[in-house]
Amino acid sequence: MGTTDRSPVYAPASWPLRRAAGLVLSCHPGPVVAVAVLATGLAVSARLSSARCALIGAAVLAGQLSVGWCNDAFDAQRDAAVGRRGKPVADGSVGPGAVWAAAFAALLLCVPLSLACGLAAGTVHLAAVAAAWAYNVKLKATVLSWLPYAVGFGSLPAFVTLSMPGRPWPAWWAVTAGALLGIAAHLGDVLPDIPDDLRTGVRGLPHRLGVTGTRLLLPVPLVAATAVLVLGPAGPPGAWGAATLFAAVPTAVAGLALGRYWRKAAFAGTVAVAAADVALLLARGTALS
Repeated sequence: MGTTDRSPVYAPASWPLRRAAGLVLSCHPGPVVAVAVLATGLAVSARLSSARCALIGAAVLAGQLSVGWCNDAFDAQRDAAVGRRGKPVADGSVGPGAVWAAAFAALLLCVPLSLACGLAAGTVHLAAVAAAWAYNVKLKATVLSWLPYAVGFGSLPAFVTLSMPGRPWPAWWAVTAGALLGIAAHLGDVLPDIPDDLRTGVRGLPHRLGVTGTRLLLPVPLVAATAVLVLGPAGPPGAWGAATLFAAVPTAVAGLALGRYWRKAAFAGTVAVAAADVALLLARGTALS
């Protein structure tokens, strides 16, 4: 048997601009920015100082950049094998060495930025980043693929509250809702790639459930997160919270039902519920601890 030609993965890019664009795109800019904005928004809603909010945002941004670059560099051969589009390392726009260097540089930057928020806060955030790296290099292909996402999103409220004066621990409902949103993010992120991932031997939890099973499960953690965010904090839920909880279930169910006729309907329904959950989490910022 002949050897597989891996030149698309390792071919050097011809133009500096193309390499720079490839490096930016290979960090998964959408999720990176979204998580950094969410963390900064939590800090702002918790009424931390501007400097501390910026520090939290910078630490999370550095951590997410390291995770995104690690993911693309580690998966380059798998992505090339299935011809996955939008993967600069796999198509040769940027070399894997450059992306690995960027990943480790961002990781090194993340350490002092995280610890500058306090030893406890920094330790929590660095543990979440370590869990995300473990997902990239090992856990994504196991039944525990959901765990790093739960740890990562669940740690965001803790990172914020432990950065406050007095270092208070976060409320249970904030951590629980964050973990549930993380599980939903994992299911939604993997869902479109399940067939290609199976061809390259990846068998995380969504792959074992299959496309249909994952699509049916996707709204469950989102609706559960809504219930936790509305009913978990002390006091009455308020009109907005009650309305959100009342609308979450039919929105998710309608998405699943319409999914028989429009493939993206289920995902659209879950995105709507997820957006409402994030809004609720930000609105509860002053009660995080």
